[in-house]
Amino acid sequence: MNHLNKEAIAEGMNSLQKYICDRLEQIDGVSLFNNDEWSRAEGGGGVTKIIQNGGVIEKGGVAFSAVHGPVTEMMQKQMNIGGTEFFATGVSIVLHPHNPHIPIIHMNVRYFELNDGTFWFGGGIDLTPHFIVESQAKLFHEGLKAICDKYNVNFYPKFKNWADDYFFIPHRNETRGIGGIFFDHLTIEDANLSKEEIFNFCIELGQNFPILYNQQVELGKNLPFTENEIQWRNLRRGRYVEFNLVNDRGTKFGLVSNGRTESILMSLPANASWEYNFQPEENSKEKQTLNLLKKGHSWIGN
Repeated sequence: MNHLNKEAIAEGMNSLQKYICDRLEQIDGVSLFNNDEWSRAEGGGGVTKIIQNGGVIEKGGVAFSAVHGPVTEMMQKQMNIGGTEFFATGVSIVLHPHNPHIPIIHMNVRYFELNDGTFWFGGGIDLTPHFIVESQAKLFHEGLKAICDKYNVNFYPKFKNWADDYFFIPHRNETRGIGGIFFDHLTIEDANLSKEEIFNFCIELGQNFPILYNQQVELGKNLPFTENEIQWRNLRRGRYVEFNLVNDRGTKFGLVSNGRTESILMSLPANASWEYNFQPEENSKEKQTLNLLKKGHSWIGN
């Protein structure tokens, strides 16, 4: 694939969106995605696919975009970049389930290019259980490690630590969930791979997304839940909102690059709660979950 230019990468990302949505509809079993095509005045556009009130998913989105235009002064400050023109494409996903025993999940893969020849890839996938079950966390991390190891055995430990640092809520002193992997500004030199191989890694990560999530869905979808567990689910969703609005760089980039607000904020749940100074009972599942929201936890084991 020596012809791997930005158009070919955008086409691959667009195909990935369709692939993932087809499989998520099968997992949900009730609802289908609605398409919202949009264009950006400065250049480019995308398709935001939304699924709501499903059998598994209360609200979810799978967004594709391929945008281009001038590098603004705000972008230079936010991203510490040069160049005068940029191109960016990628797929971003967030799913909020009904059942509190099924985790929230996020994934994105993206490509960024400047007209001075600079380019890089980024992305990641992380899981945010409302109740942490360590065996399920292990299963998720093992799946990610298997994908990473195919390309570079250093990827999983490096990207896992990166996820711990990135998906962290400083004002709460807790991680958003059990992490996963995260990488940004990944270049040929950083990865010790070709451009094509890094692109293939991103696509394979995306193709495995519905497989990894379906494992979690199957383990939780038939478990009964109480009104108190729904309350806890909504409180954990509140933490998710806090991270996305305060700490997430992708959200900030989308807003400062004059992105489409509805697509940028599709990651937010339909309902979330903030209860003043909520304190879970000692030895409860809620308290045990909070105790595990720490950086550096090895879910796979040593």
